[in-house]
Amino acid sequence: MPEHRFHLNGQQVSVDVDDDVRLLWVIRDILGFTGPKYGCGINVCKACTSHINGRAFNPCSVRVCDIAEDDEITTIEGLADGENLHPMQQAWIDHDVAQCGYCQPGQIMAAVAKVRQCTEEGRAVDDAAIEEIRNICRCGTYNRMRAAIKAGAANM
Repeated sequence: MPEHRFHLNGQQVSVDVDDDVRLLWVIRDILGFTGPKYGCGINVCKACTSHINGRAFNPCSVRVCDIAEDDEITTIEGLADGENLHPMQQAWIDHDVAQCGYCQPGQIMAAVAKVRQCTEEGRAVDDAAIEEIRNICRCGTYNRMRAAIKAGAANM
């Protein structure tokens, strides 16, 4: 099997898997980072949202061979700074967002990426920006997510 190397949560990793294995399965099943969840496998639900080089992406729809050795993949496990939660993670707790919790890692990762994007573009993290996040939550805690995103953005 071919060897694939990339950075995951700040560490260089190497895996021996077939080229066409989806990155989500590499992250979860081989490397043991189970924060990104499997929902659809076709880039629709976005439960697996993670970051590649600081941008949101969905590893369920990316083959491991499409990841470069210098790419930095960040999952929810790599978002905190040691014991210190990321401001968006803390906002999720403060606003009691989670119900079942299944989609929440992907929701948080999408929110962090959206705040970064808005900051880079010089625009506010307002309702219009938040509406651009397309992650699905079957529990429907969108109002609490919206409040948490705004609070988290204020502290990032």
